[in-house]
Amino acid sequence: ELDLNINEEEYKIKSIKDRIVQRYNISDIPEVKLTPAEEVSLEDEVRQLQDRVQKMGEVNLIAIEEHKQLQERLSFLEKQEQDLLEAKEALITAIRKINRTTRELFSGTFQKVREAFKEIFPNLFGGGDADLILEEGVDCLEAGIEILARPPGKKLQSVNLFSGGEKALTALALLFAIFKIKPSPFCILDEVDAPLDESNIDRFRVLLEKFSERTQFLVITHNKRTI
Repeated sequence: ELDLNINEEEYKIKSIKDRIVQRYNISDIPEVKLTPAEEVSLEDEVRQLQDRVQKMGEVNLIAIEEHKQLQERLSFLEKQEQDLLEAKEALITAIRKINRTTRELFSGTFQKVREAFKEIFPNLFGGGDADLILEEGVDCLEAGIEILARPPGKKLQSVNLFSGGEKALTALALLFAIFKIKPSPFCILDEVDAPLDESNIDRFRVLLEKFSERTQFLVITHNKRTI
């Protein structure tokens, strides 16, 4: 009976060795004598490893191919990201250059329009003076512009406090100031003279004829003196 048990255990040992050789491609398995304590420790380790293997799940046989595809996708996206970053930097540089140039052009044009406005305002009002004030402490591309004016016989004040006729005349002065610096080939004036009295109409008509040398005006009006 003991011989049978020995043969059975030897057969089990051989089967285990064969499986190890086939599974792990090991040609030589050394004989190892273990103490009972070492056997218990190894059995615990085997159970832990088996639990880890079970938690890992089935082996993905196409993982290498999937990894290759994902790596190619990652490389493609990384290149796109780099292209976008380079394009963003180029755009930021262009915007800075445009803003710098625009500030220079705006500042120069603003001063020219300001001087022209100071000149044309008294011509339209028959006296007085006016000015354009740029908001301080703000980027000139975002700053507001305040119109200060003093019609004849009045004190200097904001155009918001003017009457309708004074506002219209001030707006025309600013329009013609801009035309003086940057003439437009064509301009439509729709009822701009409606709030003006006769004396202002005459000064408006004289200025209109002067600027007609460089700009073609289409004037919509009901005023007989303008017509």
